[in-house]
Amino acid sequence: MASVDQKLLRTTKFPAEFSQKVDMQKVNVEVLKKWIAGKISEILGSEDDVVIELCFNHLEGTRHPNIKVLQIQLTGFLDKDTASFCKELWTLCLSAQSNPQGVPKELLEAKKLELIQEKIASEKAAEEARKRREQERVRDRELDSVRQRERDRAVPQPKQDGRDTYDGALSAPDAHGERIA
Repeated sequence: MASVDQKLLRTTKFPAEFSQKVDMQKVNVEVLKKWIAGKISEILGSEDDVVIELCFNHLEGTRHPNIKVLQIQLTGFLDKDTASFCKELWTLCLSAQSNPQGVPKELLEAKKLELIQEKIASEKAAEEARKRREQERVRDRELDSVRQRERDRAVPQPKQDGRDTYDGALSAPDAHGERIA
């Protein structure tokens, strides 16, 4: 580590959480990697494999990584967002090591919320599709009814004299069911 970095380590004020050690063997690093990649990409506005890998390598390089050193290393890349990123990362690591699955409870809660939102969206889409299908069925029944009425009107009606000829006029039944022209 360069002397400049050593000086920064001594002079920078770090959050109290940074004094707690994290045992990376108790942490599900793959879950954290996804969060890290997403967060760094969000901060930088694009995906930067170099910065993401730097962070991954630091966390995986030793059983008990030093978050203070990582913060110093990331400062040139993340600028003003470095301290908040590192504090959030370390909070997640501390949470992960206390969880039997090695996953931070904050990410579990976020995933649960995401799944609930997906379920709600899915149910809403299914309900909208059901309503569309019902509307289509109603429309189809109405169209069938209109078509049937048109067919009924177009059928030649017998004349009073008993001949079965069509006079060209459409007829409809009166109140007694008799056809009138």
